[in-house]
Amino acid sequence: MKSLLTALKKGNVLVSDGAWGTFLHQRGLQPGDCPELWNITHREDVLAIGKSYVDAGADMILTNSFGGSPTRLAHFGLQDRSSELNEAAAVISREAAGADRFVLGSIGPTGAVLMMGEVSEQTMYDGFRIQAESLKKGGVDAICVETMSAIDEACLAIRAARESTDLEVICTFSFEKIVAGEYRSMMGVSPAEMVHAVKEAGAVIIGTNCGNGIEPMIRIVKEIRKVDPSTPILVHANAGMPVFKDGKTVFPETPEMMATKVQELVTSGANIVGGCCGTTPAHIRAMVKALRGN
Repeated sequence: MKSLLTALKKGNVLVSDGAWGTFLHQRGLQPGDCPELWNITHREDVLAIGKSYVDAGADMILTNSFGGSPTRLAHFGLQDRSSELNEAAAVISREAAGADRFVLGSIGPTGAVLMMGEVSEQTMYDGFRIQAESLKKGGVDAICVETMSAIDEACLAIRAARESTDLEVICTFSFEKIVAGEYRSMMGVSPAEMVHAVKEAGAVIIGTNCGNGIEPMIRIVKEIRKVDPSTPILVHANAGMPVFKDGKTVFPETPEMMATKVQELVTSGANIVGGCCGTTPAHIRAMVKALRGN
C-alpha cells in the first residue's frame, strides 16, 4: 500500500485524472443506467477509461464507484450488490494504474439528506463502510470522499473509511459562487467551515472538485489556505461551466486554456490537480506538460 502523504512530502505536485461519466456516456451508458453496474457488464470499457488517463501521464486515477453506496444503488434495485460493484471498480482501476500509480477509491454523496430524515445516520454510515471496505479489498491506495455539500454526510463517510480501513482519506466539497460573491456548497458550507469539519473527522487531504472551471478554483484554494497553510489540497476542476450548443451540452475550456492556469493553481496552494466534468485525457496531458514540460 502506497502513501499519498509520503509522496507529497517530497514536494512534487501530483496530477490526477479527469472525467469518467463523460466517457461512459460516449461508450453507450444511457440516462437512467447505473454507471457502477458497468464494472461488471462493460468491464473493458471502464478499464479503457482508466488506461487513457494513465497514458496521458496521470499519477493517480479514481474508481468507477462514485454512486456505489447502497442508498444510491437502491434507485436501480442494486443495493445488495454494493460490495461487489465497489470491489470490481477498484480491481479495474488497479489494473489500469499498475503498481506505480495511485488508485483513489471514489465515494460520492448518497443523494439522501440526513436533516430531512430520509435515511438514518447509521444506515448512511454502514453504506459508506461497505464501500470503503470493498474498495480496499479491490486494491485502492486511498479513499476519496468527493463532491460533498453537507458536513454531516461528509464526516460520516470519512469516519466510516477511517474506522473500517487503514487508508488515507481525502475529502473534497463542491462550491458555487453565491450572489454575495462568496463560495458556498449547496448546503451553505464555506471552504473554511469545510476544512475544520473534515480534518476533525479524519481527512488528511482536503480540497474541492466540480462546480467550477479552473480559475474560480484558484480563489477557493486561496480561501482554504487562509485557514490552513499546510494540509495538502486536491483540486478537480471542470472544463469550464457547461453550455448548451447545437443540441449538446459542451464544456468550453480547452486543454490549452486549463493548462495556462494550472501553475497559478499550484502557486495558490494546490498539491494535486486534475479534472472533473468535461475534462479529457487531453486536458490531463496538457496539465502534465504545463507542470513538468513533458
